Formats: sequence, C-alpha cells, structure tokens
Amino acid sequence: MGVVILAGPSGSGKSHLAERLGWPVLRLDDFYRDIDEPHMPRSSLGIVDWDDPASWSSVDAVGTIAELCAAGTVEVPVYDIAASRRTGTQTLSAPGGRFIAEGLFAPVIVDACREAGILDAAICLRRHRVITFALRLTRDLREGRKPPWVLVRRGWRLLKDEPRIVAEAVAHGCEAMTPREARALLRNLP
Repeated sequence: MGVVILAGPSGSGKSHLAERLGWPVLRLDDFYRDIDEPHMPRSSLGIVDWDDPASWSSVDAVGTIAELCAAGTVEVPVYDIAASRRTGTQTLSAPGGRFIAEGLFAPVIVDACREAGILDAAICLRRHRVITFALRLTRDLREGRKPPWVLVRRGWRLLKDEPRIVAEAVAHGCEAMTPREARALLRNLP
C-alpha cells in the first residue's frame, strides 16, 4: 500500500482531482493546528498565517499516513476551517491499497514518506495563477471559510506567491503538472 502526495497552491484543483479519481483521500488540511494553540504564526496582516507550515502538524500527518499504509484503516481528525479548529475524528479506509494525501503543505512530507518507503508518487498541480485565484476565491466564498475581506487579501498574496509555491514543491520532489496530466498519470499507475 502506498500514498500519492498531491500538492499545489490553494485552489489548484487538488480536492477536485482526488474526487474525480474516486480514490480514498486523506485531507491534509485536517491536520491544521487549532487557532488558539500557542505560537501560531502571524502574517503581515496581523492574523494567523494559515499558509505557514507552522500552522500545521506534519508529524501527525506523516504518522497517520504510515498507519493507513500499514493497517489499511485509520482514525483521522476533522478540521472545521471556518471555526479554525479540530471538531472530531472519522475513520478512513484504503481497501484498494492506494490513496491520495492532498493539501497545501503536502510537499513538506514528501521526503519523510519517501524515506519510510510508502510514497508511490508526488505531484504538484499547476495552472495559470489567475485561474487558480478565481477558483480559490469562488470556493472560499461559497464555503464561508473566512470573511470576504480576508479571502480577497489572502488570495491576492497567494496569487503573487504561486510561482514560488510550485517551485518549492518541485524542490521537495514533486513533479509539476496540470490536473489533466496528473489524472492521466494516476489512472495509469501500476
């Protein structure tokens, strides 16, 4: 059993691709830390910087991936983005032997998964950053993730950071490709 790490800028289509493939999905966004935990990173806007890996638990994520690979089932946290905290747990099973772990901070755990021998592939989704901005803003407004002014300001900053985000994912061992290219590759994995 192995994991496919699916990375990419927020709004690049990670969740959508995972849904289209129909594979079990470990949502790495469920490993965010609660907003009131000490030492949460702050952005230049004076709010918690949810785009900083320090707002997220890589140790918990890798441990959960390893357990799912070994046991085929695992209890995972459920994180409420609007409330900025974990609200419970749920069981995730991967009966077919392969699953996707997707989220903004996925590149951070590629090396650990490779070293543990549980990595099947590492992909970073990329598309034109204006399209990513529009898709992200539409999704975040529809889901009520944060107040609109926060979403627009954050989205503008992410639009400017997107080339760096993709480059960092590639530096961590992800292969950059469009969602269509990724879907074709993953459908043909042995």
